[in-house]
Amino acid sequence: MESQQPNEVELTSRPDSDPDLVLNPAPELNPAPEPGPDPVPAGLPREEPAGTESPDQPPPGAPKPRRSLLTPWRPARTLTPAQRHRRRFVGVSTLAVALAFGGVVGHSVYGAMAAPGTDSTSARLAEWGRDHGLNSVIDWLEVHTYTPPRSGGAPSQADLDRMLAAEGAAKRARMAAAVPLHSPIEPLASPALPGEGYFAPLVTVKGQPVVQTALMRPDTTYTSFPVGIAWMKQSALAFQLHPGFEEPGGSWSVPSTIPPGERTGLVASYNGGFKVSNGDSHGGFYLDGRTVGTLTDGAASEVFYRNGSVKVGTWGQDVTMTPDVVGVRQCLVPLVAHGQVTAAVDNGGTETWGLTDQGMPLVPRSGIGIDSQGNLIYVGGRVLSVHTLATVLQRAGAVTAMMLDINLSWPSFISYDSSVDPSDPTPSNLVNFVRGPGRYYDQSSRDFVAVYARH
Repeated sequence: MESQQPNEVELTSRPDSDPDLVLNPAPELNPAPEPGPDPVPAGLPREEPAGTESPDQPPPGAPKPRRSLLTPWRPARTLTPAQRHRRRFVGVSTLAVALAFGGVVGHSVYGAMAAPGTDSTSARLAEWGRDHGLNSVIDWLEVHTYTPPRSGGAPSQADLDRMLAAEGAAKRARMAAAVPLHSPIEPLASPALPGEGYFAPLVTVKGQPVVQTALMRPDTTYTSFPVGIAWMKQSALAFQLHPGFEEPGGSWSVPSTIPPGERTGLVASYNGGFKVSNGDSHGGFYLDGRTVGTLTDGAASEVFYRNGSVKVGTWGQDVTMTPDVVGVRQCLVPLVAHGQVTAAVDNGGTETWGLTDQGMPLVPRSGIGIDSQGNLIYVGGRVLSVHTLATVLQRAGAVTAMMLDINLSWPSFISYDSSVDPSDPTPSNLVNFVRGPGRYYDQSSRDFVAVYARH
């Protein structure tokens, strides 16, 4: 945001000059004669002697008056009535403009803070600032308040216990010749912790573990922040795209929440992608037969079908518009294609992957992929780079994968326990995201996906 230096203007003024005019008068060479009796009767025009100038005009050779907006402040007692009136008018007008501007801004900020949903105060203010042309201010504040994640260390005891439980569940399933769980993921940190990368049942439908989850460390540096992986058996599940009331905004037949009465059979939910309304996603959002943004060829896309199934692919290549498509959510370019991490992961930069929270590459991130059998894989964690996110998705079996939303306020994968009340299941977070697990039971400002068990 470049700024221009103001032009420097040399000002010269006299105590009795008009504050809106700056004059550079010529020096008086001869004093004026004492005034005598007026020879012209009152009411008749006066004829000036030849060679004299009107007292309202500058002497010959004097510079023309120069108007300036900047003049030294003068006491009101030295001003003429017209000048005092003009000063009052300018002052009152300036105050009115300032109050009006402050009122509009205050009303706008209040509207953002009073909006429904569970977005944090910092998230609301940051989103308001970015939506009103204050990107550079928000970026500066985030960079100067950034606290780097702690390197080294071990996951919390609760996460270590979950890893051990997952390994035990896998062993019991093998011994009982039960439905096999997803194969363990090859660790990214060495040596592997007990149970790291092992899957355990999270949601079971008719004895089938239709949602399975695993925890693992995404790199060898930030070892106290495990990433969560969720595997979803598509043939047993139905997926529904929900809009957010701010992103993409507008009026839709599908609500921006999972309301009471629509929670029976609910097993999971997860976040959407970058903002479509301002072009951050480099793609479009399609629902109810209309599109926000533009469905873009080459964009990584989640495509939702009338029968509840979903695909992840590249628009115009793996997926395209058909009569059975009811929803499309595009976000950036693929992280994984044909089973391999794409070159854009390391070469894209912020032009591709967007601005991150506090301007740093290691932030909360999320992504969704699909395996060779059509099952869905979600990955989310507190400290991930684009490369580590893509690598975890690929090692979990994704043949095609895309990034979803990033930064503290937006990623979340939530599972729902219906054992107590099937019509109002209890939500739980997959990993230690900052948002509470009930976020989609309230109005959501961003789009998301709800996952139901098929009947």
